[in-house]
Amino acid sequence: MKRAQHMQQTRWDLALRYQLIETVVWWEGRLTTNHLMQSFGISRQQASKDINTYITDYASENLVYDKQIKGYVPTEAFKPLFIDDSASAYLDLLNQNNARAPHIEGLALAYGHTEVLKVPDRSVQPEVLRPLLKACREKRRLDIDYVSFNSPELEGRTIAPHTLVYTGMRWHVRAYCEKNRKYRDFVLSRFRGVPLLRDEVTENGMEHDTEWNSQIDVIFKPDERLTPAQRAIIEVDYGMLEGRLVVPSSLALAKYVVRRFHVSPSVHDARPEAQQLVLANLAELKPWLSLD
Repeated sequence: MKRAQHMQQTRWDLALRYQLIETVVWWEGRLTTNHLMQSFGISRQQASKDINTYITDYASENLVYDKQIKGYVPTEAFKPLFIDDSASAYLDLLNQNNARAPHIEGLALAYGHTEVLKVPDRSVQPEVLRPLLKACREKRRLDIDYVSFNSPELEGRTIAPHTLVYTGMRWHVRAYCEKNRKYRDFVLSRFRGVPLLRDEVTENGMEHDTEWNSQIDVIFKPDERLTPAQRAIIEVDYGMLEGRLVVPSSLALAKYVVRRFHVSPSVHDARPEAQQLVLANLAELKPWLSLD
């Protein structure tokens, strides 16, 4: 049975506890009732019951109690049912929870050996975000005041948002713009004032956003000006197969994927060591790479 199926068939609060059980025992090598007690605020009796239920109902061969260290350890047959046991998934978990680490006393995750570089606050205001979320959920239209590089003067627009997107450095919203009569990206930090939520349901929802619903592969390769040994290092760094890194994307998000990898589609850097990667399918991607 797949991990997603286990999650769906297990009560949500228990699934979270089982995720913690597997995460701690797999990555830290020792699980005690204290981990559950301090993370979820439950009694020792309840924590012990959760561990026993996990073993009895789901994974009888995953954990064994070690009397010497007074905790559960993973067996050689350990096979996670509630977590992704890849290194990248664990590193993502550390990234997501790093800010909360001081409040999770006794939890063995490697927060003390982890430093996460925080991006600057882009000044997204709650009074902007809340109506945007409601408009996305209810397919409503919004009257907004907005500034951009192309139109630095405050300008009123009516949009129909459908999805919030984080590009790694800033948040924007994908929305139909009635002024331009097409779907565009609006940076949240460039909204001014409080958006006015309209009563009407929009006819320009996500389903009509062709660029959003059309898929394309963004394919990277090492800069051919690098030496064979340097290219081999880059291939391992990015987990490339046959010298290519294929990143699936929608047409609407392809430019942000390219930006996230710090690849310039137009400027061929004089020093290949600086950029390292280039686009293998630049001609196919070019129509979608105008960055605002």
